[in-house]
Formats: sequence, structure tokens, C-alpha cells
Amino acid sequence: MKDEPLILAIETATRAGGVAVARGQDILASITGDPAVSHSSNLIEMIESVLQAGGIALHEVDLFAVAVGPGSFTGLRIGLATVKAFAVHLDRKAIGVSTLAAVAHASGASGGVVSLLPAGRGEVFAQRFSVNDGKVSALDEPQHLSPAAVIEKYASATLTLAGEGVLMIDKFLVPPSGGSDGDGSVPPKGGTPSGWTLLGTSPPLVASIAVLGARAYREGKVVAPDDLHAVYVRASDAEINERWQQQKQQQAPS
Repeated sequence: MKDEPLILAIETATRAGGVAVARGQDILASITGDPAVSHSSNLIEMIESVLQAGGIALHEVDLFAVAVGPGSFTGLRIGLATVKAFAVHLDRKAIGVSTLAAVAHASGASGGVVSLLPAGRGEVFAQRFSVNDGKVSALDEPQHLSPAAVIEKYASATLTLAGEGVLMIDKFLVPPSGGSDGDGSVPPKGGTPSGWTLLGTSPPLVASIAVLGARAYREGKVVAPDDLHAVYVRASDAEINERWQQQKQQQAPS
């Protein structure tokens, strides 16, 4: 146990987020945030609380593990900036962990898992994994998809769907009173594909960030803090609006 790294794990990709401290894959203490409170307001307080609960001082941390996305753009930036600052100050290495991989791990499912997280505008971030004895392997790339596209892409496979985005898929599969989904289109009426299992609850992800971080550490995947980068998958609303304005100006008559 003493040879295992002492890890501080931070997850700010989801609305609640969380912080955990672990010795290798053994979680010593963890805390889940309040989805109604900004990470910028409570992250440092959460870190202090979990370190105290684990009986650990910050300078004793050997490695930082952080969710790198996809997820909340602002949340990811807060988490990454915090980890980078700590790691630089303490001269430590870091591990970036896919949020969608953490969803697959936290689901507790085995076999094929599709991780889903809300992406805004009625769409989801989605990625397929193979989970075997807690080892999570990506089978495709993370994508930004509509519920209809998720159904079309994965309907023929035997899969577990996990994560906060499952509710959006479930609502699309079973429209209220057989009506439209609110935008004039009519969702599929065939119900859930026969090979699918939809998980109704979404456990906190930070413990999985710590565990997957410990495994990545053993595989030699640590990086310098400057090499941590967010995985956004799609452009932010600000970037989309900027591109739209540029296109509008280019199309305007001179």
C-alpha cells in the first residue's frame, strides 16, 4: 500500500462534481458537490474538507487526477486550472481522465457500455466502452449526438446505457401520450431496443476518476501539468455564435 501513490482526484465536468483522495485505488475520503452551486464557489472548500477527512495534507499528495471532459465547459476549465496550479506549485505530475470513461466505470456494468452526458441543446455526449473487471476500454470516439442519432448508432447492439444523459434518451424513446418531442418531430415509438439496459441512476464520478487515474499511473501515463488539456468534443456556444457572426458578415453584400 505504501508504494501506491496518494492521489487527489477532482471532477468538475458535471453539475455536482466531486473531490476524492485515494491511496492507489483505495478511496480514503470523497465528497460530492452541490449541483446548484458553481464549482468556482466551492471547489477549494471541498478539497480542504476531503483532505481533512482523509487525514492528508496537500503537500503529501503524489499525483493529481482530473476529469478532462467532455462536460461543462466552465467546469472543466475550473478543475483543470486548479489541478495545474497545485501540480506546478508542488512539482507533481497529473493524470487526465475521460469523463465518459468514468461514467462507464461508475456504472458498475460489465460488457458493452455507452456513456451519456448532457451536452446542451437537447443533445448528449456519447461514447462506447468495453468494461471488464473494472478495466475500461474505449471502442469509439466521444461524439456530440442527438438522442435519435444515439439510437440509430447503437440500437442493434447489446449494451448498458449509463450517465446523466440516459434520461434524455429514455424520454425520446417513450414520448408523452405518443406525441411529438416538443420540436415538431415524432420520436420512435418502438420503445427501448431489445438489447439495451438503461440505468436509471447516475452515481458520483470522482471515485472512478481516482481509480482510473491510479490505473493510468501504473501504465506510465502521467503527464506534466502543462500537458493537461480539456476534451470539449464540440465548440462552445460562444465559439458557435462567433462563427455565425463571421459567416453572416462574409455573406453580407459589400
